[in-house]
Amino acid sequence: MPVVLGVMGVYLSNRREQAPDVQEVLTKYGDMIRSRTGVHDPATSKGLITLSLEADHGEIQALEAELEDVSGVEVSTALFRGR
Repeated sequence: MPVVLGVMGVYLSNRREQAPDVQEVLTKYGDMIRSRTGVHDPATSKGLITLSLEADHGEIQALEAELEDVSGVEVSTALFRGR
């Protein structure tokens, strides 16, 4: 499969509880992550991680699926073909 560029948003509804599981998944797929930023709201413990990705479509789908397996985590992904 051809390599694509993508942007992924990862929303954590309870960052304090979900962060260890999310971090484990991100470490597993670390070779495809080109950049990562995160913001959180300390008052509500909600958080948002944004990732810039470079990988084949199947690998990005696998990352998305594993993150969505973490209870309370939502993921949204945009892929670019880069013609």
